[in-house]
Amino acid sequence: MSPKGQVYLFAILFTLIGLGLTVYKVAVLHFPLLPDEERKVWSIEAQIAFDAQDGPVTVNLALPQPQTEYSILDEYFASAGYGFVVEGELQRRAVWTRRNAIGAQTLYYRLKIAEGPATGAQSAPPSLAPKVGSPNWGPGVREVASGLVRTARELSSDDVSFTRQLLKLMNGPSISQDAELLYQISSGASPAQLALDLLAEADIPARMIRGIYLENRLYNQRPVELIEIHDGEQWHPFDPKTATPGIPENFFMWQRGGQSLLDVVGGENSKIRFSVLGNDISAKAVALQEARSDAVALVDFNIYSLPIDNQNIFKSLLLVPIGALVVVIFRILVGLRTSGTFMPVLIALAFIQTTLVTGVAILLTLVAAGLWIRSYLSRLDLLMVARLAAVLITVVILMAGFSIFSYKLGIDQVLSITFFPMIIIAWTIERMSIIWEEDGPREVMIQGGGSLIVAIIAYGLMTNDLIEHLTYNFPEILLVELGLILVLGQYTGYRLSELKRFRFLVDK
Repeated sequence: MSPKGQVYLFAILFTLIGLGLTVYKVAVLHFPLLPDEERKVWSIEAQIAFDAQDGPVTVNLALPQPQTEYSILDEYFASAGYGFVVEGELQRRAVWTRRNAIGAQTLYYRLKIAEGPATGAQSAPPSLAPKVGSPNWGPGVREVASGLVRTARELSSDDVSFTRQLLKLMNGPSISQDAELLYQISSGASPAQLALDLLAEADIPARMIRGIYLENRLYNQRPVELIEIHDGEQWHPFDPKTATPGIPENFFMWQRGGQSLLDVVGGENSKIRFSVLGNDISAKAVALQEARSDAVALVDFNIYSLPIDNQNIFKSLLLVPIGALVVVIFRILVGLRTSGTFMPVLIALAFIQTTLVTGVAILLTLVAAGLWIRSYLSRLDLLMVARLAAVLITVVILMAGFSIFSYKLGIDQVLSITFFPMIIIAWTIERMSIIWEEDGPREVMIQGGGSLIVAIIAYGLMTNDLIEHLTYNFPEILLVELGLILVLGQYTGYRLSELKRFRFLVDK
């Protein structure tokens, strides 16, 4: 393959890899493309209260699982004086135990969830339907229940419509006399539990969903109960009180199926209440927490795994390729001449620390003073190494003098003069002096002005919030920049600055 073909092959390969990793982090790991994106994070507290009966106590609580709309970021179990363990895999349950307890007891379970799934989240409930068991009803109660089932079946065409009609008969303005009688006989049973018993009587697989509504600053909320049936192919959830199909908006499923939400052995008067608090948190922080909890290698072996000091260093270093790309574009496509190849990038980095106006003023002052001193040193017939060293020392003296003088005048911005690269400035002064002697002051102005223009443009891009966010959070973009620079390196056409030679064609 020819060198040109190899260049384009590598350029395409680097670009695809860089874009592919970026898309993966955005689509799968939920890294934000914009710097100020936020995600809603909910803090939920489950408070378990009961009266211990002066003996051994065992408390068993069903725990939520990751689901399509929400991902679990963190969880905390408060159990002072209790032993604790988490049991189960498909349906996790927290178990608190204590040898002896008496009186009022309170246990806490806290978790944080974020809107949007984490990697590996369970996106759908199991498709297999549970076995239907007959409810334990007496003869009289079963006759009333059978009447409700028959009426709903006559008004429906399949299991889904049957469930909707049955729930309408059990609640609301269309409640039937059989339903009212059934509520009286089954005192204490919730509408959801009674609906499950009736569905079992109709030989329809069903189970209960327990959860809570996510509303900010909500305290002492009782668990909300929904039901869902299986029609042989998929699950269909319903609100048992309104017969509304589907999962309500802002509803967090705590338990799907299972026998009970809370079991307390060795205690009485047990109850569970939920409190909810919502916060808007940086989308990047949430994505990092999700990725670390799932042990994603792309995050574990990334800049985020470094100490904070090193991360701050790389945050600046990752901006250098942006400046290099600007230099390549202006030198190859525009044809702008600069003093040194990548000196404008270093000057732009200094501008970031000093601010633009202050940095330009400092740079022009240093170069002007250095050129004047360099013109005098040239008359002493010094060797180049000694002359360059003398210029370097002179630059350091000037920088120290400017800093002290500005401090006494109360101009704090000039104190950041130390961020300018002394070696580069000294070499620039030497190079411009040689160009002045060989090509005249016009060429010095062209190259110096070109360097300043490129440095200012690079500074504008390197201080852009979006670019700074993308380069730091998506360092894979470096591969895209590399591919683009490789392609630009093959350009051999006219530069924009050369078009003035052909302006007579436009006039004609």
